[in-house]
Amino acid sequence: MTDAAGAKPRFAVFLRAGSFGRAMALAGFRSEYALAKAMGLNRSTVKRVRTGELMPGPGFIAGALKALAPMAFEDLFEVDDNE
Repeated sequence: MTDAAGAKPRFAVFLRAGSFGRAMALAGFRSEYALAKAMGLNRSTVKRVRTGELMPGPGFIAGALKALAPMAFEDLFEVDDNE
């Protein structure tokens, strides 16, 4: 993956899909639609991040932390150093 200038970003954030799914269930969300509504996002965005088609952006990360509280960033996401 590269940025607009064609450079590879130093860090990338990835969803911990298994942990995210467990947190979603523990929080009582039975569908991606319900979770997306609580996160203030479209269901398709949640689905695409969960399947790895889309990387989580700031809005997704903030919405997930809010909707899936008390989960912490480290519980739901992983930061990869591309060096």
